[in-house]
Amino acid sequence: MNENRYSKSARLVIGLIFLCAAPGATHAQIASPGPMPMQKVGSSSPQRQKISDVEDDFAGLAYSDDQKSEIDKIHQNTKSHQDVVAKDTQLNGDQRDAMLLGYTRMEYGEIYKVLTPEQKRQVQQKIRARRADQEAAKRHQVPVQK
Repeated sequence: MNENRYSKSARLVIGLIFLCAAPGATHAQIASPGPMPMQKVGSSSPQRQKISDVEDDFAGLAYSDDQKSEIDKIHQNTKSHQDVVAKDTQLNGDQRDAMLLGYTRMEYGEIYKVLTPEQKRQVQQKIRARRADQEAAKRHQVPVQK
């Protein structure tokens, strides 16, 4: 019985990872803010940084009342799912982190769908600028010699 629960959880985690890590192959994925670069799930500090980067992509947008109510519903739905995952004793730390990250990515995708075309353009510009900054920072890093 426990093995069955574990296999269901593992399949869900693997499915979320593949869903979130798949390159933009469909039109819906191309129009979305794009998948965040894959990272080591076990490390919470870089993970928190990635999430805050994406949150910054939505910062400063002027939402209509309808958008605000829809976004609140999305937040509540995601929060309820994340609370269930956080309390699940069957998951180890890596599995829990992967599922929480997956729900966060799905939340941002749903929020992106609520935006107007102009808001989507603004978000895409922020994403491009952030990625360009990250690439520039990678080029300027000096490799550590052992």
